[in-house]
Amino acid sequence: MKNKEKIKIYLERIRKLKREKHHPLIHEVHKKHNISRQTLFYIKEYGKNSNVSGTIVRESIKILLLASIISSFGGLALDRIELLFLSIYPLVLLLPSLNNMIGNYGTIISSRFSTMLYEGQVNKKWWKDPDLKKLFVQIMIITLMGVIMSSGIAIAITYFSQGISFDVGLKVFFIVLIDATILANILFFIAILAGLSLYKRKEDPNNFLIPLTTSIADFANMGILAILILILF
Repeated sequence: MKNKEKIKIYLERIRKLKREKHHPLIHEVHKKHNISRQTLFYIKEYGKNSNVSGTIVRESIKILLLASIISSFGGLALDRIELLFLSIYPLVLLLPSLNNMIGNYGTIISSRFSTMLYEGQVNKKWWKDPDLKKLFVQIMIITLMGVIMSSGIAIAITYFSQGISFDVGLKVFFIVLIDATILANILFFIAILAGLSLYKRKEDPNNFLIPLTTSIADFANMGILAILILILF
């Protein structure tokens, strides 16, 4: 009972700490009472001294505006090759699912990496971190599976509806594979570098990384697609 009372006192002290300020008390409570750093972070950041909804809106609005601007440029790349793109029926079918799939990669990477930051799992030499290496391998496997399934379905629909040559089908598969692989790598490193920078500045990466990575995914996806279509077709 005494231990529970001590924990309550500690948590109340953490709630009264100023936002965006690291404090040794957090480390002490984490070590002494085995409460996760993530829990303690949110108690401090969104405790008595903050308005939760106001904080999230204030911290997210700038990145959301930037994300909207970045995404709006993505369509310009495909607009330049509109007729050629529309003539490749499997890619027309694939574009919505490809955008969604790659955007999901950004969400997965961002949320997983933010959690790892809060729980203190990321070392200074992050490029050697086994958990990050594992996450990278998982994303690559998911990417390959997503490419095979989505491109296979799009090519099959095209084949049975209007016919498609083996050469065109192979080109479509390689376009999707190269596009998704490049973007998964880009999003992975952007999420890590931006997440580390935000965390060092005592910001909450959750309010920034997901809109940033998904908007970059939309923009870069259409740009890379346009380049690959011009090269292969």
